[in-house]
Amino acid sequence: MWQMASGQLSRAEALVCSGCRHACHVMLYSDTKTKLFGRIPIRHIILMQMRFDGLLGFPGGLVNPSEETLEAGLSRELLEELGVALPISVEDHVDSCHAPASSSSSSSSQLITHFYVKKMEEEQIREVERAAASTAADHGQEVLGMVRVPLYTMKGGGGLASFLSHSFIGNARSQLIDSLLRLNLVAPEELHKALTHSLGTHTHTAEDLKAALAQTEARGKRF
Repeated sequence: MWQMASGQLSRAEALVCSGCRHACHVMLYSDTKTKLFGRIPIRHIILMQMRFDGLLGFPGGLVNPSEETLEAGLSRELLEELGVALPISVEDHVDSCHAPASSSSSSSSQLITHFYVKKMEEEQIREVERAAASTAADHGQEVLGMVRVPLYTMKGGGGLASFLSHSFIGNARSQLIDSLLRLNLVAPEELHKALTHSLGTHTHTAEDLKAALAQTEARGKRF
């Protein structure tokens, strides 16, 4: 099995974990021949979402294995978040692992995340995007909008590098990077370059945030 991170466990081990909570998420993707500005190959469409907490993540949510299968629970969550009932199978399962401590919120029980990857046709992906913005029950509430992952790199680092510098929920960034490599959606050297540039962006962003904080504090003292 492709190793993504520490804390990984088998599906069977995850399901017998006593007192654990379970969350299932899926990466939906398709191939595409579309080109940005008519010249930059987009290559693949990968869907993620902007969550209610301002973090990027994959569609899905909490499920209860004692009442439903992991796949049935994930399909239920997708109907609420995407507005369409997508069948998810055991074959789509990629891994199960213990979530980072910060992902467990205020609950004392351990959270186990189950990650799935489902390849679709491009028109199916477009249908999901349309439904997510028009019929999904959670649109504008738990889900603020669907986003595509830019897999290309532009001059100055725009594209994948900029996207990876955003804030992700739990291990969603690791799940994305793992999938890009495992499915050969992005060349390792290209991904390495994007991540290196992303680190520089993080440094610049931190400086901007410090300056904004100082400005806010100064304004507060004036009033």
